[in-house]
Amino acid sequence: MHAIEKILAEHAGVGSVKTSEIVNCKIDIAEVNDLYLQVIKSFNEVGGVKVKNPDGTTFVLDHYAPAPTIQSATNQKAMREFVRQQGIKHLFDINAGICHQVMPEAGLVWPGMILVATDSHTTTHGAFGAFGTGVGATDLATILLTGELWFRVPEVIRITIDGRLQTGVMTKDVILHIIGALKQDIAVYKAIEFDGSAVESFGVAERMTICNMAVEMGAKTAYMKPNAAVLKYVEEKCDRSFKVHETDPDYEYSAEFHFDISDLEPQVAAPHSVDNVVPVSEVEGVKIDQIFIGTCTNGRLEDIAVAAKILEGKKVNPDCRLVVIPASSEVMREAIRCGYVETLMAAGAAFSTPGCGPCLGAHQGVLAPGETCITTSSRNFPGRMGSNKASIYSASPATAAASAIFGRLTDPRHMAKG
Repeated sequence: MHAIEKILAEHAGVGSVKTSEIVNCKIDIAEVNDLYLQVIKSFNEVGGVKVKNPDGTTFVLDHYAPAPTIQSATNQKAMREFVRQQGIKHLFDINAGICHQVMPEAGLVWPGMILVATDSHTTTHGAFGAFGTGVGATDLATILLTGELWFRVPEVIRITIDGRLQTGVMTKDVILHIIGALKQDIAVYKAIEFDGSAVESFGVAERMTICNMAVEMGAKTAYMKPNAAVLKYVEEKCDRSFKVHETDPDYEYSAEFHFDISDLEPQVAAPHSVDNVVPVSEVEGVKIDQIFIGTCTNGRLEDIAVAAKILEGKKVNPDCRLVVIPASSEVMREAIRCGYVETLMAAGAAFSTPGCGPCLGAHQGVLAPGETCITTSSRNFPGRMGSNKASIYSASPATAAASAIFGRLTDPRHMAKG
């Protein structure tokens, strides 16, 4: 069996599982974000009275933080009341940050667990050797009611990544390149395992970026065997025991792909599809109106540090604007302590409350018709960040920061050369 299958089998209470089998699994952590008041409505509609596992339930108010409309404020109020009524242990309110960042920080993610959330980017937690997946409101309500959910055991695609990144190239470029090569439907209801010498060398933040965007290939879940950096992080944050599952050597993958990243140049997903990926050199010079650095893809301390290093002593081009939103309050505090916030503000950046920000086109930097944005977020389809007549380029924090200086799409390797 694959490590993913062993996780499912363990949580289903059976000795083994096989591809396409339907299994009913106990869920370790269920998370609801503030887009999904329907979870509570569905829970009530099916006769729910008491949440099965309040200690394993979390609510995160991150997509509308702080609430920009009366409706979003009303939804958040109802969620707070439900949390209090049910004795749910974990509520991350509007000051906390994005679910996929705050849950690992709080020690709620560990190898070998099953984490289900009302957010497609829950694949992020494969970076920790967990089975993380997103579901809709009805499935999450079922978990609140029973503590369990059914899964079809997915086929597993293996993607091996070897080589070392050049200066100015980041793991966001790696995953964009892979998505561009394999396309956005390669892994529909399949799992993706990432391994190889490069993956082994990546830190926690870098691994999270890659697993985060596995869903942009249709993946049900993503998986990386935890390396030393991940195990150290989890042991520092999490006060429980855990098990790292090993894939059997004779396991047969449904497909295997290999990428050498040694000569990879910075990439961008050009409008209007995440798999419309080209080297930045092919679009360099395109005028931009906004730069956005943040989200669950690239709003971590390491990402902000890269942007601060590039923009130190420089200014954001006066014809565009730079919005920076840390992924969590912990990230923001560290960025302040390290001087990154001061550096970026001196360059002309606008900071907002930790959370999703304009990623879903709700507030804190939405785009007007005809505007062009370069963003470190994951999706660039029409209307994602505001007007459906705006254009979005998805790129790394390095490419975004370099582009902010010139007001045009820019290869960050130019900055490394001075």
